[in-house]
Amino acid sequence: MSGRDIHIGQIKVPAESLEFSYIRASGPGGQNVNKVSTAAQLRFDAENCPSIDKYTFNRLRQIAGSRMTQDGVIVITAQRFRSQERNREDAIDRLTGMLRDAAHRQKARKPTRISKGVKKRRLDSKRRHSNIKKNRGRVRGDE
Repeated sequence: MSGRDIHIGQIKVPAESLEFSYIRASGPGGQNVNKVSTAAQLRFDAENCPSIDKYTFNRLRQIAGSRMTQDGVIVITAQRFRSQERNREDAIDRLTGMLRDAAHRQKARKPTRISKGVKKRRLDSKRRHSNIKKNRGRVRGDE
């Protein structure tokens, strides 16, 4: 997936707008972690991307949270794997998922009315249930 553009619906992210740098990963791994820079850090300027509209950008800001800077740049650090290439692909996959979630528009809810018949049946059912519970009580022995 590296070196190719990302397409999600109407959103097209050119591969040139993805900036990668490689840093040392944290956590276990022994000598390899201390010597090799395998963690991939992806930077994507979402605010200046022409194919991202205002609505999608605002949703992306919510989804990204602290991963988006004040300037609208998304920073994703991937260090799950031991190789640079797999971490790079992981970062791209995570960005793709964020963009897909941001681009998804929820359908507007159309308010509906409850019909008179449904209301009447519900209230009758509640009244019947209330009477059943009201008739439960202590059994008196003097009758």
